[in-house]
Amino acid sequence: MRVEQVDWVEVPAGVLQRGTSADEVAEVALRYADTGVPVEWYRKEAPRAEIRLPAFRIARTQVTVGQWTLFAAATDRPIPQAPADHPVVGVTWGAATAYCRWLGEQLDDPGVRLPTEDEWERAARGGDAREFPWGDRYRTGLANLVDLGIGTTTPVGSFPSGASPFGVLDMAGNADEWTSTLYAPYPGAPTEVPAVEDWAFDPHVTRGGSFRHDRDLARCARRHGAYERDLATIGVGLRLAAPAQ
Repeated sequence: MRVEQVDWVEVPAGVLQRGTSADEVAEVALRYADTGVPVEWYRKEAPRAEIRLPAFRIARTQVTVGQWTLFAAATDRPIPQAPADHPVVGVTWGAATAYCRWLGEQLDDPGVRLPTEDEWERAARGGDAREFPWGDRYRTGLANLVDLGIGTTTPVGSFPSGASPFGVLDMAGNADEWTSTLYAPYPGAPTEVPAVEDWAFDPHVTRGGSFRHDRDLARCARRHGAYERDLATIGVGLRLAAPAQ
């Protein structure tokens, strides 16, 4: 079986309105108080900063079970028992980066990699400070999160109305996505923000949330991580990125 080409979305060079203003954190926490997320978790998003990023490519959808199966068979890894068009979950950061290298070799595209945290937020948010990939108001039915009650993954791209400004799909929900970025406070972060998250299973930042997460994880600015060892249960997967062509 041949490896399929990646459906790349070209994200132009531009400015990312990264994070959340420190003076807005308390209001954000109050707005999502029903989810039980403490204000401390939102402080990791502060301060708001304008970050200029070069152009890059990002995959329109998350890596699927079908795409991962080819890699698993070629590298003697377990083959997921899930529908081929669903996002692969239960993937360690090391396995995700190995997949990127392998796929780059198969496609003669050595730049294939995980997105940085800033690239991920730029692809989700576009050029403004919107709260969700689709706009400023949360709407049930635009992402596979816990409020839908599905309790598992859905085929990638099942929620086209929840697309980001660049047309990237499932940037909220379905599978939580690895980035290449090690967790650290943003420059100028509030003093209460921890320097490390030593309770995390892996130190790399994840973004977007999965089918088991609440709407707070759908927020473009929300910084997350793999805080449990069972990565399949918490729905950790991946999306590809690469330099612009």
